[in-house]
Amino acid sequence: MTPSLGPLMTVRTAVILLLALVTGLLAGGMSYLVDHSAPSAVLVGSGAAGSALLLFHSVIEP
Repeated sequence: MTPSLGPLMTVRTAVILLLALVTGLLAGGMSYLVDHSAPSAVLVGSGAAGSALLLFHSVIEP
């Protein structure tokens, strides 16, 4: 038998990734509503998600 390794990710990691995803989707969606350009919306959403990931990682305590 193989030993159990535990969960793949912690609850904190899942919450941080979920919040970053929601932030990126909202920012990209609002950008698309203003400009109607999908590539621009993807770039804005990606930047917002990356920034939110760093922010939530530093704000949410381990």
